[in-house]
Amino acid sequence: MYSALIIKINFTTMITAGNTKEKTTKQVISDNDEKCDLVLYNDDVHTFDYVIKALMRICGHSSVQAEQSAYIVHNNGKCSVKHGSKAKLKPMCTALLDRGLTAEVK
Repeated sequence: MYSALIIKINFTTMITAGNTKEKTTKQVISDNDEKCDLVLYNDDVHTFDYVIKALMRICGHSSVQAEQSAYIVHNNGKCSVKHGSKAKLKPMCTALLDRGLTAEVK
């Protein structure tokens, strides 16, 4: 299977005290960087505090964001707790699973 690459090039011109400097940055974006969601599912085993602390440690949520996500999971059965590339979300999903929570990357 072939993978398409997209290269994004940014040009920046900086003028400082009459001197002009140009800076070029390149960012390679692969179609494998497809955006996904990390979905956390409800269970009847873990406490709110346990889930909140896990979301703060693993996903980098603030306490308020983690608490809101925990309530959404409790009331709706699931919640997308993080959005990003599959490569970034897979380790987070594994860490949640290692803590006994039910999660998947979709």
